[in-house]
Amino acid sequence: MEDFDAPLDFESEAPLSRQSPAANDGKRKKIIGLDDLLSHYYNPVDETSKKSKRKQFHSDDEEKNVKKKEELLSKFVFECQNQVNDIVAEDDIPLWGLQAFGKQKSLPPFDSADLTNSILLKSFIKCQTSSLLKLEMDQGEIFLDGLLVDKWLLNLVYLSGSVEDCLASWTFHKALYSSKKNVQEAGCDFWCSILSAEAEVYSYNVDIKWFPCFSAFKDALEVYGFIPYCIALPTLVSNDSFEIFGPPINIICWLKLLAVFCRIRNGHRLFSMSEVEEFFDIIVWLFLDHQLQGISFLLNECMLSLITFFTDKEWPDSSVKIVNSIASRIPMDLNCLRAVECISGVDKRSRTLRSQLSAQILSHSVGRPGARTMDLLKLILKDDVKDKDCDFLKIYIHLVLAENWLASDPSMNEDRAVSEAWLKYLRILSTQISNTDWRSYAAKVRNRAFYLKQTMRT
Repeated sequence: MEDFDAPLDFESEAPLSRQSPAANDGKRKKIIGLDDLLSHYYNPVDETSKKSKRKQFHSDDEEKNVKKKEELLSKFVFECQNQVNDIVAEDDIPLWGLQAFGKQKSLPPFDSADLTNSILLKSFIKCQTSSLLKLEMDQGEIFLDGLLVDKWLLNLVYLSGSVEDCLASWTFHKALYSSKKNVQEAGCDFWCSILSAEAEVYSYNVDIKWFPCFSAFKDALEVYGFIPYCIALPTLVSNDSFEIFGPPINIICWLKLLAVFCRIRNGHRLFSMSEVEEFFDIIVWLFLDHQLQGISFLLNECMLSLITFFTDKEWPDSSVKIVNSIASRIPMDLNCLRAVECISGVDKRSRTLRSQLSAQILSHSVGRPGARTMDLLKLILKDDVKDKDCDFLKIYIHLVLAENWLASDPSMNEDRAVSEAWLKYLRILSTQISNTDWRSYAAKVRNRAFYLKQTMRT
């Protein structure tokens, strides 16, 4: 039984012992007296002067260190900037692009007097009794434009089975020169509908006697302000705000009509071989105008129509003339690569033409027009990539041209010496250009050559 009167545990513990301060072993703390405090308070000059001197000494050293670091940093930034400038130097090289159109000329007039004698229109008007329609007829050309846009004129032609000369020439004129987009498109659709896919073998359901000639297309280009062999950028500017520069929207109809007229077969040709060869030259120059990039697909379609215009017997001679004409005029810069790339067809004629054009441009670039295959390869093998003044842009152009040339050249598979020389050229470009070479186009040449070398091995 617990004793509740017994003392608690802590009450029985011994009282805490008080320990004396530890001895200082002869070292006594300095006692600051009142006199010392007063002296420090009234005479702080000595202490602060010592601190200021120490601070000034340190600040001078820090300032020198800061200036030294700034100089090193500036030098480093300057070196980096130079290296970056070398890397982005390609941006300073003009890209491909020429101006194909200058100042547009005034539109040629069209004599619509013959339209009043059109039998088809007279019969149509005679059959109409609507007063509203007669009111529209009194408005002349506006009424005719409406017939064209609403396809009434096309339906009348289908019903009659023939197109009068006055209507044929008027619709063609509207397609090439009308400032109204819906009217020019309607004029173009009129001809494209009549010369439809079924009519490419010249089995017309509609009798047509009037066709545009070569000069009609050339005159339209002259009105548009076409520059025969283009000019280098920057583009022309005019001080006269009323002058219009650049391609008109009618160029779309011009291309569509040229393509459809070149597809006419069975001996009924609108153009001669030399005229189509000249058209081909024009299409290539149109490809070099940046303002026409939006209609590249249409340009490709037109070029394909021009290529298929020639018979198998005519094509070899005509292709040589086309290649020589383009290669002798094209600038030896990125525009020549653009000219090669615009021949994008995969058919045999397109591939052969692209190869021939590349070889001819390359021979002009090295100053040996018409050089043979091995001679041409030996000339480009002289490109020294280790030269500090090496022009890598020129080498890049040579590489791409040679690539397109040999891709469809029969000697690549038939002559082992040609393939070995080409492989040697690729090996030089892919191994002798350092990865740290930041000169313009150096990396592009090295990477493309390495890729082509790997594809040859596979």
